[in-house]
Amino acid sequence: MNWISQVAFMIIIAIAGYFLTKRINRIRQNILLGKDLGRSGNKEERLKTMLLVAFGQGKMFKKPIPAFLHLLIYVGFLVINIEVLEFVIDGLAGTHRIFASYLGGFYTVALNFFEFLAVLVTFSCIVFLVRRNILKVDRLVKPEMKGWPAMDANLILIIEITLMMAILKMNAADQILQSRGVEGYTQTGSFFFSGLLIPIFSHFETPFLIFVERASWWFHIIGILGFAVYVTYSKHLHIFLAFPNTYYSNLWNKGKIRNMDEVTNEVKMMLGMTTEAETPPTEVSRFGAKDATDLTWKSLMESYTCTECGRCTSECPANQTGKLLSPRKIMMDTRDRIEEIGKGEGKDKTLLGDYITKEEINACTSCNACTEACPVNIDPLSIILEMRRYVSMEESGSPASWNSMFSNIETNFAPWKFAPSDRFKWKEELNK
Repeated sequence: MNWISQVAFMIIIAIAGYFLTKRINRIRQNILLGKDLGRSGNKEERLKTMLLVAFGQGKMFKKPIPAFLHLLIYVGFLVINIEVLEFVIDGLAGTHRIFASYLGGFYTVALNFFEFLAVLVTFSCIVFLVRRNILKVDRLVKPEMKGWPAMDANLILIIEITLMMAILKMNAADQILQSRGVEGYTQTGSFFFSGLLIPIFSHFETPFLIFVERASWWFHIIGILGFAVYVTYSKHLHIFLAFPNTYYSNLWNKGKIRNMDEVTNEVKMMLGMTTEAETPPTEVSRFGAKDATDLTWKSLMESYTCTECGRCTSECPANQTGKLLSPRKIMMDTRDRIEEIGKGEGKDKTLLGDYITKEEINACTSCNACTEACPVNIDPLSIILEMRRYVSMEESGSPASWNSMFSNIETNFAPWKFAPSDRFKWKEELNK
């Protein structure tokens, strides 16, 4: 019967690989719908940023308790998945615990460590479920987190708990079958945590224990493959996208705002100055951003990378004072809109207006607190600024007070309504 199991395993791997590849290509195509943006320079600094922020989780520990729990899940995810390699080899070769005979006593030590991490991951997931659903931490229950976002977060935590429990159940049944000398069950030594479950299963007949062990094995490997596909539709895509997103981080000082190259080049040409462009710039189709495709590919990547943790929104001074602006919602709306565009839907909709309102973007103080707070270096401000540029330059729809300021800067070189020659008259009073 082993060959039937091997064939079934290969079919499942192929199906998961097909859907995973298809989804990854769709996300890539959606991101590439954005405008070009050069982020290839300073490779050493970019690599350092990626290792510190994404791999080292350097910004997570501003909130130490959730950061520590998240670290447990993160380490568990990386280390326990080493065991998946054995699952894959066993599934393809029709073997059982193929590494046990080669590693000997080290295999027992390694599996005990894996089980220890599985318990820690389970504990962390339970705490996170309590924080979300019982303690109701404020940043986790904001209006944009209602419905699917809340369900997605809970689902992923429940799935992780279930997968960890499957490992412990499988190992418990396996140890009993080993002790009974059942053929094909290699001696591995005892495992501490799954050993605590042995009294529960020890009175069952051998055929049932074989069913429990095999069912747990299949459940775990199918769960891992299903999880990999599901993640691409979930906020947990940040597990993978955090690395390229932090590598292509904006390395400028936080207070520096990127100029519009098309405007800068146009002004330089009017003044007879040399432009950076080797060829004359083409006619600009739109200033700023009205829809998701007007944004850069980096902004679209960030929308897929968003962890929906809400640290940006909890630090936003506009949100704290009751304004509608939520940087997290900006990222979630951008992702939803580019997904819609990628499917060829919502052709009569736009990001600005149908998803994000002018009231939201006008509430932003451009303080960059959201970017500083983000654990994976997402920059919601860049999206907000592009939409405000569109409103101002294409629609002339900025608030009247802003238009007055723009006019004063244009004519007086200052936000205030008096001539440059009058700006220092206060000094004359001091000399009297």
